[in-house]
Amino acid sequence: MRGAGWYLKHVVPRIEPALSEWTRGRVTSLPISPVVFLETVAARGGRPRRTPLTYFTHGDDVILIASNFGRTRNPAWYGDLKLNPRVTLRARGQSGQFLAREATGSERDALWALAKRWTPPLARYQDMAGSRTIPLIRCVEVKR
Repeated sequence: MRGAGWYLKHVVPRIEPALSEWTRGRVTSLPISPVVFLETVAARGGRPRRTPLTYFTHGDDVILIASNFGRTRNPAWYGDLKLNPRVTLRARGQSGQFLAREATGSERDALWALAKRWTPPLARYQDMAGSRTIPLIRCVEVKR
């Protein structure tokens, strides 16, 4: 993994949480892509987990892409969502409670087409992932 991929994997997860907190979400280390912080309960150990992710929106919903940089297995946060789909999302100084579910069938196909427009490396990630289909997660806000 070189260049941007290395930066996304090794640098962003370490600096993005502090940068976001310090600037109240106004500054990001990824100026070309919006960042959301996914807060879950870890499937292993039950500890809180905070993961910076790129995302896009579809209507009022937030769409997360479980690409795991094209690896052949899903990211750890995907397992967290399967165990406990109620999550907190934080972006641009705002936060909310969401219910996450995996998009399937024609819904996934339509969202995948949108995702590739938002994040062009996804086609390459899908090739790298081999037989694993990259999950797309639709997060619907839980109204209070």
